[in-house]
Amino acid sequence: MSQPLIDIVRVSDHLEGSRWQAVSPGGSVAGVATLRTITPFGHALLLPPAPATTPGAPEVSLYVEPQWRRRGIGSRLLATVREQTAEPRLVADVAEGTPGEAFCQRHGFRHTRSRRHDLLTYCDVHRAWLGELVDAEHPGYRLTHWTGDLPNAPRVEELLRSPSRPGNAVLTAADANGDLAAYAVAVVGALFEPRARQYGPAVLPDHRGQQLGRWVNAALIQRLREVHPHVNEIETAAAEDDPHLLAVREHLGFRFLRRTHLYELALP
Repeated sequence: MSQPLIDIVRVSDHLEGSRWQAVSPGGSVAGVATLRTITPFGHALLLPPAPATTPGAPEVSLYVEPQWRRRGIGSRLLATVREQTAEPRLVADVAEGTPGEAFCQRHGFRHTRSRRHDLLTYCDVHRAWLGELVDAEHPGYRLTHWTGDLPNAPRVEELLRSPSRPGNAVLTAADANGDLAAYAVAVVGALFEPRARQYGPAVLPDHRGQQLGRWVNAALIQRLREVHPHVNEIETAAAEDDPHLLAVREHLGFRFLRRTHLYELALP
């Protein structure tokens, strides 16, 4: 039996980046490929990038509807992305043990690192205890908050010098004599999504050993709920070889959610 003809169509003006759809003869969407540029924020600008990972490489995500799988649609979508990008590399972040990971392995992607995703739910947060962490004295340091929408390739220092305004991002930082010492960022999705994404905390090398990471993270959790009361959860991710960061999050109440693997594909 011949396979139905599937057209690969580019979707124009897609907010998340470049997108292609695999469209069946009946007009239904059989699969989707999205390519978006990852803007390095925060710790990516202040701390060394993860080894074997190209900073700023675009991320590709592929999805094929279950009833259309094993017909080469995912391979065609990936081939289209490869043909229409001038980037030297692509990255993909896929859940451990899923068909997406098997797809990456079949198509020559190289595993570069693993990430642990954790989740904090506000119903599990002891607010009085959190307040005690935030109010604890850290001699020589002070907390600063900023809210707004993140511009492209921002630097934390620049955001802290700009006026706060309504927006989807919340930044909490600790500074010493006006110099940035530590910070954490949370970004809320569009349309009042109940889950925010957290980046950090990051502590600059000269200020480590002062428990500043836990301090700014606790203050961020507190501040985020004040600015965006509809947020019920915070998701965050970290490399599994960063036990200190994982310990800080566990202390604050984050719990294991899932594990993902980062794969990278070099393009000819």
